[in-house]
Amino acid sequence: MSHAALADLRNAGGLDEASPTPLYVQLQHFIQEAVRSGALKPDEALPSERDLAKQLGISRVTVRKALAGLVDRGILVQRWGSGTFIAPGVRVEQPLSRLSSFTDDMLARGMQPSAVDLSRAVGPASPKELMALGLSPGDLVTRIDRLRMADGVPMAIEYAVVPARFLPDPKAVGRSLYAALNERGHQPRRALQRLHATLLDAEQARLLQVPVRSAALYIERRSFLDSGEAVEFTSSYYRGDAYDFVAELTIGASR
Repeated sequence: MSHAALADLRNAGGLDEASPTPLYVQLQHFIQEAVRSGALKPDEALPSERDLAKQLGISRVTVRKALAGLVDRGILVQRWGSGTFIAPGVRVEQPLSRLSSFTDDMLARGMQPSAVDLSRAVGPASPKELMALGLSPGDLVTRIDRLRMADGVPMAIEYAVVPARFLPDPKAVGRSLYAALNERGHQPRRALQRLHATLLDAEQARLLQVPVRSAALYIERRSFLDSGEAVEFTSSYYRGDAYDFVAELTIGASR
């Protein structure tokens, strides 16, 4: 918490132990108001529980309860090994009815997309990849594993697999896999997606800078060419606190 924000709290008389409102709720209200007013910025780190308790003259149990409630509401995030932060200002709504790349989605929202390479390789398809892409045993695939970012904030872990005949060189992919496929005349035209809620393991949480076992959305997508051939099989883990998937539904004519 910034020195100015703490000063505001002290100047306001601090937390009122005589109030019928519990101290942890008072602290929550103060932090929420500081976020709303801009006194606390997205991604700003809070002091440790011990430091907050000392500075505000309250118990660590009270501080912990206040912060835990704000984490549950998505106002704060706790990052493994780093501490407690104001939740990122980035939150994305992604329509499920449109096939587009992560790069295009972020650019359309005025955000700067980027990626951190985790792995790039060519090798034989696994049994799951054979089934997903309609390949034969021994066929090669290009694998590109990346951490996808928006305005510097980790948003998703993406494991993309493409038949090597469509993309023989994994280094040919720059910011966008779809752009690389389009350049080679293999533009995806339609896709099937499956998604479900999951919890992040320790490594996934470290990459996405959230606590272990944080909620996430796991999505599998298979994309197809006009010919019907599968051109992409991608598995992704999206941060639950920064990404919303939206579907528009219509009702059929009544009978």
